[in-house]
Amino acid sequence: MIDSSKKWIVQHPDPETVKELQQGLGISSIAAKILVARGYTDSNEAATLLKMDDQQLHNPYLMHGMKEAVSRIEQAINNGEKILVYGDYDADGITSTTVMLNVLLDLGADVDYMIPNRFTHGYGPNEELFRKAHKQGVQLILTVDNGISGIEPIRVAKELGMDVIITDHHEAGEILPDANVILHPRVPEGHYPFGELAGVGVAFKLAHALYGEIPQHLFQYVAIGTIADLVPLKGENRYLVQQGIKYLQSSQNQWVKALCEVAGAKQAEIDEETIGFYFGPRLNAIGRLGDATPGVQFLMSEDRGETLELAKLLQAKNVERKDIVNTITDEAIAIIEENTNIKNSVVLVVAKEGWNAGVVGIVASRLVEKYYKPTIILSLDEEKGTAKGSARSIEGFHLYDELAKNRDILPHFGGHPMAAGMTLRIEHVDELRERLHNQAQACLTDEMLMPKLAIDVPVELSEVTVEAIEEIRRLSPFGTEFAKPVFALENVKVTSMRRIGAGETHVKMELEDAHGSIDAIGFHKGYLSNEISYGVNVSFVGDLQINEWQGKKKTQLMIQDVRTDEWQLFDFRGKSQAANWLAKIPIERTDFIAFQEKTVQKYESIIGRRIHFVQDESAFETIGSYIVLLDLPTNVELLENMLTGIDIKRVYVHFYTPDSQYFNGMPTRQHFSWYYGFLKKRPTFNLNAHRDELSQHIGLNTDVINFMTKVFFELGFVKIEDGLTTVLDNAPKRELSEAPSYKMRSEQIELEQKLLYATYIELKQWFNERLKSC
Repeated sequence: MIDSSKKWIVQHPDPETVKELQQGLGISSIAAKILVARGYTDSNEAATLLKMDDQQLHNPYLMHGMKEAVSRIEQAINNGEKILVYGDYDADGITSTTVMLNVLLDLGADVDYMIPNRFTHGYGPNEELFRKAHKQGVQLILTVDNGISGIEPIRVAKELGMDVIITDHHEAGEILPDANVILHPRVPEGHYPFGELAGVGVAFKLAHALYGEIPQHLFQYVAIGTIADLVPLKGENRYLVQQGIKYLQSSQNQWVKALCEVAGAKQAEIDEETIGFYFGPRLNAIGRLGDATPGVQFLMSEDRGETLELAKLLQAKNVERKDIVNTITDEAIAIIEENTNIKNSVVLVVAKEGWNAGVVGIVASRLVEKYYKPTIILSLDEEKGTAKGSARSIEGFHLYDELAKNRDILPHFGGHPMAAGMTLRIEHVDELRERLHNQAQACLTDEMLMPKLAIDVPVELSEVTVEAIEEIRRLSPFGTEFAKPVFALENVKVTSMRRIGAGETHVKMELEDAHGSIDAIGFHKGYLSNEISYGVNVSFVGDLQINEWQGKKKTQLMIQDVRTDEWQLFDFRGKSQAANWLAKIPIERTDFIAFQEKTVQKYESIIGRRIHFVQDESAFETIGSYIVLLDLPTNVELLENMLTGIDIKRVYVHFYTPDSQYFNGMPTRQHFSWYYGFLKKRPTFNLNAHRDELSQHIGLNTDVINFMTKVFFELGFVKIEDGLTTVLDNAPKRELSEAPSYKMRSEQIELEQKLLYATYIELKQWFNERLKSC
């Protein structure tokens, strides 16, 4: 048995609806199943998803305040007023700033930009920077991807005589800033048809209104910011990203080419994964570690040399960011594991002095993946007495709403249902943990705290073709709330399996069912070669991909998770190097069983833990579901009774047998008759002196001769004194099987035949027959 790492939620789309969609749209069964699983049951609705156009874009003037914002900006341009674009230091903020700079410069504005430093200014509007802007003659501040929580700094800006237009998408509090205009897709709630725009999406809507037409050249920036900020890829976002990817693939902008060069990406193959895993992290890294201004310079530059140098800077910062994240993650895990109060809390709140506050959000995400609990990672500044950090959540725990219940100890916070940032006093960290723990207990059930894996559809291998997988790309882009499809291959068999890679940390398998076969690759899953035995039905979850080699395309599964409900047999019979086969066993959760005392003596020091010495059924109570049978039982009934009394999941068989009798066999009746006659002809026979000669003469090995002699002795046919064997006169007639040695040897040979020397299939069948009767 293999337990999956997460609870699988497998969709089973209605076959009739799948067939209708398949025929109506002319798509593969796999593509149709994905659409139905995601709620697209009507062909017309699904066709809109497959063929999106600019009708997906809403009129920007539907957004509350748009008319006023455009009017004020046009007034500033016409009057030559100095405009400041005030951005944010993440990828969404950097691209939002770039979008607004492009449109304002195109319209002839006197414009500059400013991005707060995460470490010196913090998130959002900053009074110090606003005062600096006023001294520089700024008359209009235009915030992008921030501002909705900047009540006091915006009050100061207005007091200084500057006008403020907020464009933001973060959660709004109960009190709104006193800005001249607020552009927000959810403020007021429900006024705009699509409320899930990223910050760059809101900036794009304003740009659209200012240009008076769709600014297609800005799609590429919107795609990056939207994907990097993990907003839902549906509605307008979906169209914006789809178009942005197309523009990126053919863009002549030098920054696109430079970013592809340092990231090792092919421009013509840019997709949402390229943006999410290569472009976004590099733009985010610059602001996580310091001043994000070079990020805007990079996206605005048209000089090949400058963009390449800035791209190298982004690359270096990203490498540095990775190292810092790894270090903090390791330290945070150590703190959790060493502190019972923290580990047992439903909401993990982990804090330490000196952690880089710019990367703690990534660390929080990693810990959510590991522990599946809402997580807050805080960097402590003992000098200032503050704790600053980021939080990530799980389904069912609305971070912003739950944090909002603690405003009395959270003077600064903001974010979304699944992510947030905050600053608080160090002395309030423990109290925040306790409060959030109690809040989580009130809204999260045990079921909700179990990590889940949503699986779009189970597929049969007959459906998995190169053409079908290529067609799935038509459903892209994939991302938040329209995730890349996850597939299940249920009840397939592993026909081959081997570890691959320099450290053998990966695994390659071949899987098959009644309909075909497919290669499967598991990166960082080399351990599965020790977890899966042949002949059992195994279910795999993962991503279906196309592997192209030397011009040939072949389907393959990238393994994400594995499970089987069947018990498994692992065969280590005849393996002499104990260290080798012990390395393939999860020792801490496995019980080692021996039926012979000499086996216990041999292996206890090698294994380094207690061995269950089984002599009768009283030992069964302490034996678990994973067992290693180190040797053969003294009788088969003992093993059979043990199997019926245990919930078996895995059986590892070694069957150490130093004195195997199987190949020596049992002497025939003719052998016994000849040997008895041989002894009867001699008054006495010195077996010790003539054993080897007799062995050569009769053609039986000395062990067999010793055995026959012992049988005769036990039956009273001979006596043995001083090494001399003498046949007794008038010995009673008895069956050979009455001798204990004969009976024991017969049973051992039969047991060895059934267990030690049976083929793997025969041995599996033997166990199956007994486990089925449990």
